[in-house]
Amino acid sequence: MARGRLTSIVRQVRQSVSTIALLLALPVVAALVTMLVYAVRYQAMISRMDRAAELKPSVETVLAENLFSVAAGRSSFEDSRVEALVARVDATLDDLLAETSGDGHLHLTVARRTMDTLQGYIGQVRDGMAAHVSIDEIEETVDEVRDVGRLVADMIDAFITQEISSAAASSRRLNRTVLFSAAAEALLLLIGLLYTRYAMRDLTRSIQDALSSLESTVRRITEGDLRGRVSDLGVEELQELAEHINQMAARLEALIAETRRNQEHLAKAELRTLQAQINPHFLYNTLDTIIWQAESGKSEEVVRLTRSLSDFFRISLSSGADWIPVRQELKHVSAYLSIQQTRYRDILHYEVEAPEDTDSIYMLKLLLQPLVENALYHGIKEKRGGGQIRIRLALEGALMKFSVLDTGKGIPPERLAELQQALGADAPSLQAAMEPGYSGFGLRNVDMRIRLYYHKKKGLTLRSGPEGTEVSFVIPIRTREEITDDEGLSGGR
Repeated sequence: MARGRLTSIVRQVRQSVSTIALLLALPVVAALVTMLVYAVRYQAMISRMDRAAELKPSVETVLAENLFSVAAGRSSFEDSRVEALVARVDATLDDLLAETSGDGHLHLTVARRTMDTLQGYIGQVRDGMAAHVSIDEIEETVDEVRDVGRLVADMIDAFITQEISSAAASSRRLNRTVLFSAAAEALLLLIGLLYTRYAMRDLTRSIQDALSSLESTVRRITEGDLRGRVSDLGVEELQELAEHINQMAARLEALIAETRRNQEHLAKAELRTLQAQINPHFLYNTLDTIIWQAESGKSEEVVRLTRSLSDFFRISLSSGADWIPVRQELKHVSAYLSIQQTRYRDILHYEVEAPEDTDSIYMLKLLLQPLVENALYHGIKEKRGGGQIRIRLALEGALMKFSVLDTGKGIPPERLAELQQALGADAPSLQAAMEPGYSGFGLRNVDMRIRLYYHKKKGLTLRSGPEGTEVSFVIPIRTREEITDDEGLSGGR
């Protein structure tokens, strides 16, 4: 099926959501704009009423009282600041006139013209005081100022009343707008829901058909028929999923084949490890040593060597188990070193350091002996005067760290770099680790087994210098209960 003819879930859902959002947003935006406009107007009305209310005491009482104080001689005309008060009232009325229209503008116009008359009376008081007119005449003029001020206050009251009426009318219009917007919102919501139901019904049918086809094919794959493939589904997102499932089925076939090969390689690698433990030369040399000790009459040494050889091979085999107690692994490597120390008495010394509380801890077997063997044959024997091999175990929380240190001659820098590069590879090479002729066979074999069995990205850590070499690894602590039956478990003694 051509890609352009596919149904897209995302596109249809997006289209439905966009349509509903648009339908719902239109009345909401209109209502918000209307409410914002009315809110601005209402705020302007409140501001005008506040400013007008502040003028009323000034023109109704304050002007007359201040002029009366002048007439009574309690203050001078300049100290009364009557003219400044009149100027402030005139400026406020001018601002209100510029902001107001309708009947309110008429009331303010009358008030402003009356203020001009009031200002004339105030001028008469000023001039009368300068001309020393009688107090009775000045008081008559002050009474006129009081009457005119009351008239201005009445005009301000009328203006405030008109503004209150306008605010009430605006509130009623706003309520009608909100009710209309709510009705339009409900209607458009209903339309949007009907549209969405229709669109979703078609989309659901397409998805159900596609999922049925997908489920049928996946069931065949889970039942082991990896030849099953998903056909074109007609839904864009599920079509991509179908392609991935088809790719997964193909990869599963390849991975199953590769897994079989890897299992064969792993089995061969483990067999190589056991073969390395049962090295004929090691066995012959040990038996020769036992015979030599017996001929020399050293019965205790014969018993010790025989017991060490028995422990070595019994733990190596472990009845086919992969996991053994840590104390068995330490006993295994100690048996190996005990035998080798008899052969290389003058050049080999060894030491095993481990905590005592390891009875309940299990580990993958045969990890230490190949490292010790590598330290002996490539470190101690190559150094004049021999050296020491030290095995350390440290418990660090849920982990345990093993270290094999030798005081041999060390590894040349070029060789060390080669080994570190091989140990640091992203994926362990089963085939390479399986071959005894491979460079660093013992190290690489142990590294590979640690990474595979413990699912770790890093196995061995290798350091070397003129004073010797250290090979270490860190693995999680595992108890008997954490090891499944199919992993292979040894009770050990």
